[in-house]
Amino acid sequence: MQPSERRPSVYRRGLVIVATLATAYMASHFFRASNVTIGLDLMRDLSVGPGALGALTGAFFFGFAAMQIPCGFFFDHFGPRRTVVGMLVLATIGGIIFTIAPTWPILLTGRVLLGAGFGVMLIGSMVVITRWFPPDRFSTLTAIVLSVGLLGNLIATTPLAWASEISGWRAVFGAAVLFTAIAAVAVWIVVRDAPEGHPFLDRKPEQAGEMLQGLLEVLRNPRLRPILALNFFNYACTFTVQGLWGGAYLREVHGLSPIAAGNVLLAAVVAYQLGMLAFGPLDRVFDTRKWIAIAGTLVIVGLLAVLAIPAAPPVWLPVGAIVAMGFFSASSTMVMTHGRGIFPDRLIGRGIATMNTSVMLGVAVMQTLSGIIIGAFEPLASGARTEIAYRSLFGFLTVILLVAVSMYGRSEDIKPSHEMRLRGQAGA
Repeated sequence: MQPSERRPSVYRRGLVIVATLATAYMASHFFRASNVTIGLDLMRDLSVGPGALGALTGAFFFGFAAMQIPCGFFFDHFGPRRTVVGMLVLATIGGIIFTIAPTWPILLTGRVLLGAGFGVMLIGSMVVITRWFPPDRFSTLTAIVLSVGLLGNLIATTPLAWASEISGWRAVFGAAVLFTAIAAVAVWIVVRDAPEGHPFLDRKPEQAGEMLQGLLEVLRNPRLRPILALNFFNYACTFTVQGLWGGAYLREVHGLSPIAAGNVLLAAVVAYQLGMLAFGPLDRVFDTRKWIAIAGTLVIVGLLAVLAIPAAPPVWLPVGAIVAMGFFSASSTMVMTHGRGIFPDRLIGRGIATMNTSVMLGVAVMQTLSGIIIGAFEPLASGARTEIAYRSLFGFLTVILLVAVSMYGRSEDIKPSHEMRLRGQAGA
């Protein structure tokens, strides 16, 4: 049978594999977003304050970032199947610790292990997509994985609040931990590292020194630096608004109720999912990744400016800006797709892990800086932050993201048509 005749069945199996990983990825988004919903319950049950809750929230991202480079080694050495399953087992252990924790330090330990364990999910999906599908399908399938994963974020909002009221947050988390354990089993049964005949299956595993040399090769790649500049700040800036200060801004400055502000943020998450599906295939339509990423980021810069510049705007303006930011923040996936194209297959795990490390570190750094900026302004007598404090934060995000996109503008575009030609020549 000719390779062209086998391709449809290979792609069908690849889709089943990607769907399995995407479903497991939902657990990552659920656990990372859940503290926003159950934060008051955690503080009450464990007798801790807001500072401890903030540290607990950030612990997931530090655990996540810490495992990116090691997992890059694991992917290139052991393959995504064994790596993802092993780390999902770690996440399951972390979830059990978090669910039964009697004290804050134990809760923090569980949260770090959750972040570390789930740190492999997106990278693992990207590596599998790279090996099972042609390059011009990468961004579309990655966007689908992200969109499905965000269902976990949605579950962590109103459904989590409703279920916690009925049975308590520990029971709900116990169910989520069980889901994670089942997902690990499903990945082991369904996922395969590469299709039959792929060079990865016949590779000679690298020794420790060779693996480190490969990481140094990734870090020394001059084409990576401008991509990392935008990777570091893009998601970090939008997440600072949508995942940290957006709700407080709408409540303290514009007087929205907690439910109304939550609905705006929920709409932004839905818009992000729609944006994933919309931006995913655009690189094949326009035969570019760099310029789609630049266009989407410049729209975000403009939306941040809308939040920063006008004094006392009508409430529909910031609401519309936050929801629209959700849609256009999906353009950040094109930066990851662009970066994937600069690495050979033998370095793909370490390359994607390095880019994802910059994303998570960017989130951690920007959360810290945003708190410093907001805290630099004297609050009102009621304790609420002032409009100028929020506008200063949004102005800072506007400027820093504009600088990042200008640095990214120096990067070399990786066109899908060029990758497909190279793939055809390699297979000839």
